[in-house]
Amino acid sequence: MSNAKVLPLLEPELVEPCCPPLTERPLTADEADRTAKMFKALGDPVRLRLFSAVASHEGGEACVCDISDVGVSQPTVSHHLKKLKEAGLLSSERRGTWVYYRVEPSVLAAMGQLLTKAAAA
Repeated sequence: MSNAKVLPLLEPELVEPCCPPLTERPLTADEADRTAKMFKALGDPVRLRLFSAVASHEGGEACVCDISDVGVSQPTVSHHLKKLKEAGLLSSERRGTWVYYRVEPSVLAAMGQLLTKAAAA
């Protein structure tokens, strides 16, 4: 029997974005700092591959054992996954000896809203 938890999916309209769409107004220094951390984490090819591996895995969650074949050593994989977690793009849960990573859907929705054009009023 698995001790896996079922995570509720968040509807995009229920997500509070970190920042307004870029076309709405200039970002404040705080908004720019938070947003830059997310994009910086995705700016590394290995991190982008790991993030993609988790996001495209069935259920949006993957064991580190299933995604570590990205051409770097296991300690380097762990380092990159840690950076993605610090940026708020992934969360993790230890199950026995393995760590499972999942995409944070609210963050993805917020990033998507940031890059879309502001709705006309």
